[in-house]
Amino acid sequence: MLEASPLTEGWILRHEGIALPARVPGCVHTDLLAAGVIEDPFLGRNETGVAWVGRREWTYETDLPAVSAAERHEQTDLVFEGLDTVAEILLDGRPVGRTRNMHRSYRFDVTGMTGRLSVRFGSAHAEAEAVRGRLGERPSAYPEPYAYVRKMACSFGWDWGPTLVTAGIWRPARLEHWSTARIARVRPLVTVEEGMGRVELAVEVERSRVEAPLTLEATVGGVRARARVDGTRATVRLDVPDVDLWWPRGYGEQPLYDVELTLLHGEASASAPGRGEAGALDAWRRRIGFRTVELDRRPDAHGTGFTFVVNGERLFARGVNWIPDDVFPSRVSRVRYRERLRQAADAGVDLVRVWGGGIYESEDFYDACDELGLLVWQDFPFACAAYPEEQPLRGEVEAEARENVVRLMPHPSLVLWNGNNENLWGFRDWDWERRLAGESWGEGYYLGLLPRVVAESDPTRPYTAGSPWSGSWDRHPNDPAHGTHHSWEVWNQVDYADYRLHVPRFVAEFGWQAPPAYATLRRALAGEELAPGSPGMLHHQKAEDGNGKLERGLVRHFALPEGDFDRWHYLTQVNQARAVAAGIEHWRSSWPVCAGTVVWQLNDCWPVTSWAAIDGDGREKPLYHELRRLYADRLLTLRARDDGLVLAAVNQSADEWSGTVVLRRMSVEGAVLARAGLDVSAGRRSVALLPVPGELEPVGPKEYLVADVDGLRALHFPAADREIPYPRPEFEVALVPGGITVTAHTLVRDLLLQADRLDPRARADRGLVTLLPGETVTIGVRGWEARGERDAAAARSALYCVEPGR
Repeated sequence: MLEASPLTEGWILRHEGIALPARVPGCVHTDLLAAGVIEDPFLGRNETGVAWVGRREWTYETDLPAVSAAERHEQTDLVFEGLDTVAEILLDGRPVGRTRNMHRSYRFDVTGMTGRLSVRFGSAHAEAEAVRGRLGERPSAYPEPYAYVRKMACSFGWDWGPTLVTAGIWRPARLEHWSTARIARVRPLVTVEEGMGRVELAVEVERSRVEAPLTLEATVGGVRARARVDGTRATVRLDVPDVDLWWPRGYGEQPLYDVELTLLHGEASASAPGRGEAGALDAWRRRIGFRTVELDRRPDAHGTGFTFVVNGERLFARGVNWIPDDVFPSRVSRVRYRERLRQAADAGVDLVRVWGGGIYESEDFYDACDELGLLVWQDFPFACAAYPEEQPLRGEVEAEARENVVRLMPHPSLVLWNGNNENLWGFRDWDWERRLAGESWGEGYYLGLLPRVVAESDPTRPYTAGSPWSGSWDRHPNDPAHGTHHSWEVWNQVDYADYRLHVPRFVAEFGWQAPPAYATLRRALAGEELAPGSPGMLHHQKAEDGNGKLERGLVRHFALPEGDFDRWHYLTQVNQARAVAAGIEHWRSSWPVCAGTVVWQLNDCWPVTSWAAIDGDGREKPLYHELRRLYADRLLTLRARDDGLVLAAVNQSADEWSGTVVLRRMSVEGAVLARAGLDVSAGRRSVALLPVPGELEPVGPKEYLVADVDGLRALHFPAADREIPYPRPEFEVALVPGGITVTAHTLVRDLLLQADRLDPRARADRGLVTLLPGETVTIGVRGWEARGERDAAAARSALYCVEPGR
């Protein structure tokens, strides 16, 4: 049987006299940080002080262990699951191989070889600049040359990320010892029809110098099948009756089936109940799920749709965009993946888009999505640049695509392959066509190579050429009436109320910025007097004119809190939550014309002001808690139209929703000016729209409308906050086991407990909440134990709300 020996111990990192212990998996930056050679680049402005690291050459060394398994087998392979990025591998000074792609794995025959293993990493900067010099300049959204090397693009910086160009053995390394043959590749095609699950395992084997009869045996769901290997290929087919379907969260359960494939030495009959004389040589094990997935892109009266259909069920995708959870991906553990994705699921998310400036994530990521019922939209790693199609890049792109498509095929959560992020749009709108003057830029990848790879390797899943993409060059790539749409004009130029002007078919990106949690800022900028424009705050704001856009978005609703950082911090977080709510409420209530929203973005890779709902230290912003309301199965919202207010009852649950909505037109002083009940009935997976009676519509800035049903609430304020004569908020705070209660004596709008101000470890279980006079809310707090009056006073000081004139 194949035996593996992990290469995790005894590594040394060397560079020009530096020799220090190294971790594998890991990277140069984390090793230098652990040894105290560099300061933490996440703190202050240290990022600039470590820029030199990415421009140097580095060598990892270790002695190959004397493994007795090597003596028992015919062949030994040196296997790297990931090398970042440009590397030469040597054994006792003899070249073994070279690499130039972070997104691939590598295998080298080192049979009979022992001694000192060296992995010499060149600078990815230097490699990219050299390729650019040979192939010519291509346009890009960012100045660094990330399009010329197959590496995580956001290593070179982004409008939310630092420029920390990594190198290292970033995924596991090992020696594999084997004899006769090994399993080289398994391509699992998993389908289901009328309750019958079918698993077709297309297997490739590698043989050693010994020719021998080989048999494959596979089991799944209690079904066993065998096939003889002819040459180096074979296919094993299994039919599994009465399978339980895998569903996205909120639509059903997520049953997973173990697939076990064994390569046997010897002849064996497919009908034989046992293995007889056959001996096991290698094994492959994965989990699969049975489900169907389609992408409905049929034209209709509104344009061209983009609707996910899973197991025949059409669904509105409640999505988030995912970026690498750390700019040093080797630090993201299985536990951390699970925690972050659990946060997403708890917020009502059912789709995660793996964005194209990052990586093909580890098995830990997709395993968690399988278990949590999170659909995965996977970008190929191309983002915001014109990518040359000449060699050596074209061969690398095809190799990485073929490897990763097959690697990720077992995961039922994976439902879409996407060619790129914004490159088709960039060609049309960002002056690329003129500047390229006929040079290659990636179109051949997105409309030729990648769809061919997917069709050949993974025909069970749909492919789309890019995001955004309208489906044809006959239309604008970002046409909201066709396919996927990125809505960035609102954040960049106008008020978030303008989200309500359009109904795209599928909103694959939109978002609004806000700073991270206060404790995250204090850790990252220790000792700095915080201000929106302080040096550290500006360094941790990577978006072009980011603070200017924050301010312009803020003053449309609030008076600018000059000189009051705490107030600015609170209000910008409020504005972020309200902006995203404006979009999602409008688009969800426009189902089935609009079939999904994918918020930019779920997470951060370091402490930064960004569009994320969860900051770089893993703390939830108010937006995160707002997503829990916006992405719940049932959502109540009030929409202003030209002909008056409309109540929308969005029901994404499997059951009909009927009830009487209590509508109250109220004054800001607390008086009920008018009241009525409105019967509403929304069928399963549908939206009910009802006009609000004219006498209940608020008149002027002193009035607002409240709608309540089944514990859900919608509010409509007809004016900007700075125009509303709010009463000065009055409320009482009391300590209770596990948290606090707040009782309002006046209207208290958008109350927020910033629990991390009580203790950096503390988390509140809810975000913004508006209380009417006389209402009480309990806010749970974990990570903080309150004991007396001092803690009650501290809790009160950590509470923020909208105030008159502010």
